[in-house]
Amino acid sequence: MRRIAWVLAIIMSVTLIMTGCGKKDSASVVKDLNDVADKLESKTGAYQGEGTMTLYTGEQPQEYRVEVWYKNPSYYRISLANVQKNITQIVLRNDEGVFVLTPSLGKSFRFQSDWPDKQGQVYLYQTLVKGIVADNNRQFVADKDSYVFEVAANYQSSALVRQKIWLDKKTYAPKQVQVSDSEAKVVVDVKFNKFAFNPEFSADSFDMQKNMASGGNSKNTVAQVDENGNPLPAADNQEGTQAQANAALGDFGIIEPGYTPEGVTFKDSNKVENSDNHAVLLRYDGIYQYTIMESRPLDQAVSLAPGTLIDLGFTAGLLTGDEQQTLTWMSGDGVEFRITSANLPPSEMMEIAASMQDQTGK
Repeated sequence: MRRIAWVLAIIMSVTLIMTGCGKKDSASVVKDLNDVADKLESKTGAYQGEGTMTLYTGEQPQEYRVEVWYKNPSYYRISLANVQKNITQIVLRNDEGVFVLTPSLGKSFRFQSDWPDKQGQVYLYQTLVKGIVADNNRQFVADKDSYVFEVAANYQSSALVRQKIWLDKKTYAPKQVQVSDSEAKVVVDVKFNKFAFNPEFSADSFDMQKNMASGGNSKNTVAQVDENGNPLPAADNQEGTQAQANAALGDFGIIEPGYTPEGVTFKDSNKVENSDNHAVLLRYDGIYQYTIMESRPLDQAVSLAPGTLIDLGFTAGLLTGDEQQTLTWMSGDGVEFRITSANLPPSEMMEIAASMQDQTGK
């Protein structure tokens, strides 16, 4: 009996040791993540993911189908399809620059930016890995199929404070990301249903014209801009055709933001008379003074001045100017918005923009 008990004790000890060897702690997972990140920086580094992103920034949750493509060294393609409005916008980076495309309308913005080198995006794998590695106070647990990290959020919006990241135990592919505010309320929730490393992309996967043609439009005109990024008048031979196309979209009314900073009140709104692009100007006064310009640009494609690319969640915007700053973005139905102010913080501009996404014209 003693011999049997001794043998059983040895077997149990070996089993416990073997089981322990199969578990990974936070440090070992972080080391592996660094290795995965290094492979993405190699000549063949690439990934492709699909999922659903839900934003809780407006009056109603907004759901988007997300596709993320990356190919080393700096090619990106992010497709954001609004489920409620059935509108798709594409953020694209290639050797020619950074673009925001609305293929269904044949409209595009071109930015001069190093995005996303210095700005994190919740649906980009590199951003998630950097967030985990950088936070020495990270929290870590392992469930049945995932490694789960809770770390500080490092995004452009100061409202995003913490993020919880689920990674597949076998491949380290992202499964889910939840970003919360200071009150632990989830603001952004991304769920990946597909994610693959080292996919094969075609030669034109990141080509601007190819992605524009995906919406049935292959012809684009490029507008000239001034030093502040404001489009100059279109050429006479283009103006008539563009005005006719713009008129077909109709008057969008006045789109009012659902959010106004504390200490600020609405002053007035005015429609620009005899405006082919249905321009509307809204003015706000108080602690911050700012204007919101809304219009449907005559030009299908606009190249903007250098600035900072801003992640608005539902699309990308461009922040330009120094003493007076302007945040510009395009909605999926072709309306261009410009918030301009000498004292309104960019974080407030972003919150105003987010609150306008689910608003309709009045």
